[in-house]
Amino acid sequence: MEKDIVNIGKSVVIKGELNGSEDLTIEGHVEGTIQLKEHVLTIGPNGRIKAQVFAKAVIVLGEVTGNVTASDKVDIRDNGSVEGDIVAPRVAIAEGAHFRGSVDMQRKGVAPQPQAAKPAQAQAPAAVVPQPQAQQAPVQAPGAPQRVGA
Repeated sequence: MEKDIVNIGKSVVIKGELNGSEDLTIEGHVEGTIQLKEHVLTIGPNGRIKAQVFAKAVIVLGEVTGNVTASDKVDIRDNGSVEGDIVAPRVAIAEGAHFRGSVDMQRKGVAPQPQAAKPAQAQAPAAVVPQPQAQQAPVQAPGAPQRVGA
């Protein structure tokens, strides 16, 4: 059985939610959300993505701006770029690739836990007003004899 692969050409612009049940290669522009839970998403060299990405595997040769979650692996190839957080059990970043964000390498089969609300941070103490420091030169009492010369 031949595996289906869908291509989105470099002149195509998609805005919104993109869902699929087959492997997908994107050479165009996509903004929004991409969900290919059981399939491979390839961002081609001309692909420009501004989206939250969820897939089995993500291969990046173009540019992705947004968080990437993969159940198998994320592979940022030479000249590929990801600006966003990555959650995947396996992550490969080639020499010459660009990445800015955090990486969470969760073990396979472990469902991502929803982020618990962060506890409120303690209030910072009220600003302390610095007190003027005493003058460096000694102050002489009135009427005290003054030394002139050595």
